[in-house]
Amino acid sequence: MRIRDMEQADYEHMQPIYQAGIDSLLATFETTVPSWSEWDEKHHDHSRCVAVTDERVVGFAALAPVSNRHAYRGVAEVSVYVDESQHGKGIGKTLVNELIERSEEHGIWTLQSVILSENKASIHIHEQCGFRHVGVRENIAKLNGEWRSTVMMERRSSVIA
Repeated sequence: MRIRDMEQADYEHMQPIYQAGIDSLLATFETTVPSWSEWDEKHHDHSRCVAVTDERVVGFAALAPVSNRHAYRGVAEVSVYVDESQHGKGIGKTLVNELIERSEEHGIWTLQSVILSENKASIHIHEQCGFRHVGVRENIAKLNGEWRSTVMMERRSSVIA
């Protein structure tokens, strides 16, 4: 497996991975896969990467700004998805660590991740990558008519000036 910069052409290979995350009811509150332009608009143009095995995209990760306010310019939200057939192989952890490195190169001082509380694997990966629990937002949103809770986690940069 190798990590490389994401290209727009990768999106067609990312979409089924994203759809599987939606279908799992563990990865996102989204109910449909966004178009490339919608996805592209929501994410930073830096800190986007894909995991590739045998020339096939098996995971992706990106950062999104949490606010357009100048004071929050160094705070970004983590988004990581891994093909279901590749779970348990360390790809998620590798992608999160890659985002940490790239974020610090681009002046991001805080990474946050909002994870559905039932997604124990994602919570564990974030813990392994140095994220701390900030809190639980109980019954924060409905997904398919069911109240769901999220765990908020964050990681402060080691290069804060």
